[in-house]
Amino acid sequence: MKIIITGAAGLVGQNLISHLKTNTSYDLVGLDKHPANTRTLRNLHPDVRVVEADLSENGPWLRELEEAECVVIAHAQIGGLVEEDFVRNNITATKHLLTGLAGNENCRLVHISSSVVNSSAVDWYTESKKAQEELVLESRHPTVVLRPTLMFGPLDRKHLGWLARFMTKVPLFPVPGNGRYLRQPLYVGDLCAIIAACIRGRVTRGVYDITGQERITFIDLMRLVRGATEARTPIVRIPYRLFWLLLCVYGLVDRNPPFTTKQLEALVTPDEFPMIDWPAIFGVQATQLKSALTETFRQSPTSAIVLEF
Repeated sequence: MKIIITGAAGLVGQNLISHLKTNTSYDLVGLDKHPANTRTLRNLHPDVRVVEADLSENGPWLRELEEAECVVIAHAQIGGLVEEDFVRNNITATKHLLTGLAGNENCRLVHISSSVVNSSAVDWYTESKKAQEELVLESRHPTVVLRPTLMFGPLDRKHLGWLARFMTKVPLFPVPGNGRYLRQPLYVGDLCAIIAACIRGRVTRGVYDITGQERITFIDLMRLVRGATEARTPIVRIPYRLFWLLLCVYGLVDRNPPFTTKQLEALVTPDEFPMIDWPAIFGVQATQLKSALTETFRQSPTSAIVLEF
């Protein structure tokens, strides 16, 4: 089975390829535009065909779609300071991908959407992910849409991965406000197992909210991260407005910051995402949160590898 994975050098793509390689009947092809992270992917998986390509531009990469039996759509612009980046990488790239697949209607799609499509937050990421999901659902392909919550795992360059590395480098770890906003983090290993079940054909159509099975406040999550990394950094609360201003200033000196004011606003938005029995639906056992964090930061063979932004 020829399987195409877009955004293959990101968090989901890298871990998914490791997961799928256990099935030798798969012909895996990874597409990604990030030069450094694509090199990392090639070094980790020299037996997998990896193509460096910008999907927002038509090019030779379109030929890779020929005879594809399943495409995992995992490319996404998550953070940034320019709206056009979200349009280009979430919407335009998806349009080109679906156009390239137009003559292959039997090809199945597994689209990695996001829980933010159900969020009350309004920002460039949320709106572009909504538009991306609509494009995929409007296609004529058999499609499974997965809406994961905040993800973490080995090779996490943003989110918990960046926060964990930051925690080990600073004397104090700041948390905005009271830190009591609810999170439902999802281990990327569980999502990869769900995607694999879709590729095998256990589920071939539908939209599914893939929510972390454990609810936890952000500040308590940071305490678990501190324990998993064996850091000793004190966690301190600082006023939300001060935190916002610090991020704003940081954005003036770094045009591609790991955390932006818009992401901060989304972080404190009071969302609680629906939970379904995805372990039963997809035949996947959920990994306990504390165990998943230990695997991420201490036990995975790739724990020491840091992807670039």
